[in-house]
Amino acid sequence: MLSLIVMVVAFGVFVFAGYKLYGYYKEYQKADNEYANLATYTTDETETEDLDALEEAFENEGPQSVSGREVKTVEVDEEEVSLPTMVNPIDFASLKEVNSDIVGWLKIRALDLSYPVVQGDDNDYYLHRSFEGEYLFAGCLFVNFENNSDFSDQNTIIYGHNMKNGSMFGSLKKFRDEEVYNKSKYFWIFTEDIIYQYRIFSARVVNKVGQTYQIVFTDDEEYQEFLDTAMENSEVDNSGVTISTDDKVVTLSTCTGDSATRFVVQGKLVQMYASK
Repeated sequence: MLSLIVMVVAFGVFVFAGYKLYGYYKEYQKADNEYANLATYTTDETETEDLDALEEAFENEGPQSVSGREVKTVEVDEEEVSLPTMVNPIDFASLKEVNSDIVGWLKIRALDLSYPVVQGDDNDYYLHRSFEGEYLFAGCLFVNFENNSDFSDQNTIIYGHNMKNGSMFGSLKKFRDEEVYNKSKYFWIFTEDIIYQYRIFSARVVNKVGQTYQIVFTDDEEYQEFLDTAMENSEVDNSGVTISTDDKVVTLSTCTGDSATRFVVQGKLVQMYASK
C-alpha cells in the first residue's frame, strides 16, 4: 500500500513538472514568434550599412572615420548640429502604429541581439508585457522611466530579462568570453532621427542598487567616480578605451539569479549619425 502511495505521489510530481515545463516552452515560443514578427520591420544589414566596416574604421581612425560622408542638420539636446548620415534599417513609422512607447531599437552584433526598446510610465509595466502590450513573461527591453527618452542623460539604463534560452538579455553574460567580445566591441541604438554607436567599456556583476543605477550626477567629480568604478571593475579588456565626464553612457542591465546582484554591460557614445 505504501509503495502504491509513493508511486501515485511520484506520478503526480512528474505530471506537474511536465505541465510547468510545457508552460515555459509555450511562453518562450510565444516570445520567439512575436519578436520574429517584429523583425520584419527591419531591413537586412546588407541592404543598408556595413556595420562591420563602420566599427573597424572607427577602431582604426576614430571619429575622423566618418569624414567625407553626406551630412544632415538635426536637433541634439535642443541644439542644431550637423551629423554624418546613415541609412536607418528600422521602420519606425510602422512600429509606432503597433506601440507608440517605442524609443529605439538595440542591436548587439556580437550576440546577434536585435530588439525594440520601449519606455513606460514606470519600470513595472513592461517587465512581463510584450511590445504589443500582451502578457509575456519575457517582457520587453525598456528604458528606465526616469531617463530622458532621447538617450541624452549621463547614464541611460535599459533593462531586460535574463531568459534561460538566451533571449532578451539572457546572452549579455557571454561578453565574459573574450572571443565574443572581440567579435564586436560596440552596440547600436537606432532611433527615428538619430543612430547612436556605443563602445563597450565595462561588463560586470554589480549590486542591484547603488551608483551603477544613478542617472544624473551632481558634479563632474561624482560622475568621474562612476566612470572609474566601471572601468576598474570591468570583466572585459578596456585597455584601449579612454573615458571622461564629457561622455554619455548606456547601461544594459539584467538579473543574475542572485536577488542582490545584476549583470551590466556599459558602452560610451562614440558616434552619432543622422537617419536618412
